[in-house]
Amino acid sequence: MLCGATGSHPDERSLYGMDRDGRDEGQEAVPTSSDTPSGAKSNGTEGQGEELTEAFGLNAGFVEEIRERYQVDPGSVDPSWNDHFGRGRRAPRAERVARPASRPPTQGREVPRIVSPPSVDESPALEQDRPEDLDPRSIDRHARVLRLIHAYRSRGHRIAKSDPLEGQSTYFPELDPAHYGFGTQDLESRYTAGDLPGGGVQSLGRILDRLEKTYCGSIGVEFTQIQDPGRKTWLQQRMEATENRPDLTDAEKRRTLQMLSSAELFERFLHTKFIGQKRFSLEGAESTIPALDFVVEESPRFGIREVVLAMSHRGRLNVLSNILGKSYAAIFSEFEDSSFRESPFGSGDVKYHKGFSSDRRVRSGERIHLTLTSNPSHLEAVDPVVIGRAKAKQVRSGDTKGKTILPVILHGDAAFAGQGMVAETLNLSQLRGYSTGGTLHIVVNNQIGFTTTPAEARSTLYCTDVAKMIQIPIFHVNGDDPESVVYCVRLALAYRERFGDDVVIDLVCYRRQGHNEGDEPSFTQPQLYEKIKKRPSVRKLYLDRLVESGVLSLEAARDMDSELGEQLKQALEVIQSRHPEPDEPYEPRGPWEGYSRTPTDVDVETAVPVEQLAKVADGLGRLPHGFRLHPKLQKLVEERCSVTRGDVPIDWGLGEALAFGSLLLEGTSIRLSGEDSSRGTFSHRHAVFVDQETSEEYAPLDHLDAQQARFEVYDSLLSELAVLGFEYGYSLAAPGTLTIWEAQFGDFANGAQVIIDQFITSAPVKWGRMSGLVLLLPHGYEGQGPEHSSARVERFLQLCAEDALQVANCTTPAQYFHLLRRQMRRNYRSPLVVFSPKSLLRLPAARSCLADLTGGRFEPVLADPESLEAPERVCRVIFCSGKVYYDLVVDREKRRGERAGEIAILRIEELYPWPEAGLREHLDRYPNARSFVWLQEEPQNMGPWAFVRDRLEDLVGGPDDFSYAGRPPSASPAVGSARIHRVEQAALLESALEGAD
Repeated sequence: MLCGATGSHPDERSLYGMDRDGRDEGQEAVPTSSDTPSGAKSNGTEGQGEELTEAFGLNAGFVEEIRERYQVDPGSVDPSWNDHFGRGRRAPRAERVARPASRPPTQGREVPRIVSPPSVDESPALEQDRPEDLDPRSIDRHARVLRLIHAYRSRGHRIAKSDPLEGQSTYFPELDPAHYGFGTQDLESRYTAGDLPGGGVQSLGRILDRLEKTYCGSIGVEFTQIQDPGRKTWLQQRMEATENRPDLTDAEKRRTLQMLSSAELFERFLHTKFIGQKRFSLEGAESTIPALDFVVEESPRFGIREVVLAMSHRGRLNVLSNILGKSYAAIFSEFEDSSFRESPFGSGDVKYHKGFSSDRRVRSGERIHLTLTSNPSHLEAVDPVVIGRAKAKQVRSGDTKGKTILPVILHGDAAFAGQGMVAETLNLSQLRGYSTGGTLHIVVNNQIGFTTTPAEARSTLYCTDVAKMIQIPIFHVNGDDPESVVYCVRLALAYRERFGDDVVIDLVCYRRQGHNEGDEPSFTQPQLYEKIKKRPSVRKLYLDRLVESGVLSLEAARDMDSELGEQLKQALEVIQSRHPEPDEPYEPRGPWEGYSRTPTDVDVETAVPVEQLAKVADGLGRLPHGFRLHPKLQKLVEERCSVTRGDVPIDWGLGEALAFGSLLLEGTSIRLSGEDSSRGTFSHRHAVFVDQETSEEYAPLDHLDAQQARFEVYDSLLSELAVLGFEYGYSLAAPGTLTIWEAQFGDFANGAQVIIDQFITSAPVKWGRMSGLVLLLPHGYEGQGPEHSSARVERFLQLCAEDALQVANCTTPAQYFHLLRRQMRRNYRSPLVVFSPKSLLRLPAARSCLADLTGGRFEPVLADPESLEAPERVCRVIFCSGKVYYDLVVDREKRRGERAGEIAILRIEELYPWPEAGLREHLDRYPNARSFVWLQEEPQNMGPWAFVRDRLEDLVGGPDDFSYAGRPPSASPAVGSARIHRVEQAALLESALEGAD
């Protein structure tokens, strides 16, 4: 074995992507004699392992590994090795086939062939089979060349010319031939070149020339961290065959210049016509535009018909104009603050946050649909949203492998390194239920974050190092070499199409202006910006290059600029004389046609005939033949399948399953995800059964009927932020699917607060985007401490305005059943937050009967039955929401006895929209009520109290008649002691009931 890995090709490695001593290929081994294979004697020649070790020391493994492969299968090595191992070789015994070299090939590919040795004429020392006839010094030099080749493949990026500001290092020890004992006198000597193109044996000078061109030019590549030999070999062969040199046609070169000109002139025009206004220009990173242009233009070659994009604010206006085709007039009107007309959605947002969609006809004639997702200033928060949106589009179109719809995300360098959302989103890439067949990540690397330098922004070498965790290729490319940028795009698309993986392109550039156009960057980076000031634009550099090579005349370039300038000028004149029409209609289109975000008072039918529920119940109890169910679940299955054949009480899990099943039979797809959602955190759902002997999974809801809709349930990665963002994005593209995210405990939703605040609640009024996403947040005080009690009801209610949310806290399975069905049966779409129960999941009092599902509807307000028997006796009304109702009923019976009927309890099942009409109707039933109380379990500064106080006071006549019962204000949601919890719970119930005498 060589000292260290000898190459990214598995020729000199085990088939499992690791050196035979267990090191990863990127690690440099310490030269020791222990690097020889442990099984040397099993090659059929007793004692030859020791002889090789004695003769060649640390390089014995190089010769022996090839010998072992040859003896197991002579065809697995280059034929030229026959001259060395074919003479007098013992026939291998059958049992030797079990050696590592004979393991099945990875990824369905052939076992790569062992590299060719030096020819007999060029390396006489290798002519004989006997170790004593092989020159150890010659073998050592050949081995060191192979180490040098691997060093370039794994470390060449360290001295690549990828920084247009020339800030990269020009020396790295492992890339210096002197590090391996070679000097100028060795350049003409010929050595084993392994699998490097150009022949098995090449001169050292020729080897170095190819490696430097391939790995140390405008493109620096990190790919040897990938452990799959097939992926590494695929990349290596393509890059080394072309030496990573772009091969654009003259037409493509002119197109690249045209896109650079469009990008630069657009920014220059805005800079001179709208002085002092923020635009977050793309100047210094104009190569982003030809990169994206080639993504779109090349998409049909790979079967892609839609590109779903996400990006932060920098360069967004340029992308909107030059890639998505948003009109100059529409963009200029936003600078002039001249709106098209009154938006029916709400308050709007700044121009560099808005999304857009369009159809673009590429040069080959195909139509590509482009969508840019709206996003806030919370950098990277949009990442999982666009992935989820792309996934929904793939599912809707039947694209199971993600071949036709491509997600593309543009990142900033400081954000890519600094935001945890990046790692969480990358972690989604290969997970079942979340994979999109590969996302193209383009990092617009300005080499600065606002005023923060890379040394202050990260502890890693590159801003992209976080992407190594999912073993994908990373291309660091010089933004001032647009042809190399386009080359990386093409290679990335080909890799994504071949392997279904993400790819990262680190577009190393700079930021010509400050963070925004009002900043003076030289305040904090004077030397950097002095260098930038002197630097010609990428367009100027590329134009000179094309003119010099004869691809384009200077006159033709001037005509191109003149035409673009005239278009910009005319667009500005248009908006000064009349307001342009909006580029996108406000009316919902595509899958959203027919839906509305305007609530209606018209009720929809949510009850389900008993025959349909019986079909669902039968399916819930039907298991595949021979399926070994866990014994403890047998009773559950029996109860579920017999629910329509007797008076079986319906608990929460069964009520949900019947709601799901009825929707599926009606054609509504369901997607449910969250941590432990398939079983349910509280073992109440069991949407998926697992065979106890084979671990095979079976979801009864997915097998109700051959014509039913799609049912999916996924146990998500341990993330709230990325998963909720993904599901929100999914809901944007699938309004006909009941999309549900369930928190393990409702408290954990605070880990996804950015998605809740910036997308779910405010997107309709900011960007005109609807969503029907459902959030299930387990909530309730059972003495489980501050982290497992509160779903922060107050935070959601604080966000409620302009019909941004629906907020419900159901107390019966039937209410939950009708609520879920109402969410999908109405054409009204608004996110639904359900504060779901924990202790109520199995509470006998909190059960429903079959008649509650075959009749009735969701009721925003419920009165307790006892108070309705003699409403005139009621003198005190207690308002509450959620689980505390059951505690109150029990305590009322204990404390009041026969006089319990004097106290009425009104459960507010839907907190928003505020059910004022329903509350008035119920209050009118109690004409003698004079005392009113709001009861809650949460501390006074939390829960619904702040939201309901003024609204209830308006209903009951004033604060003198109205009081609060609950825990006092607290910095923590709940106490950590179960004993103290019980004391507090008793006190708040007593406070609600006192004064009724």
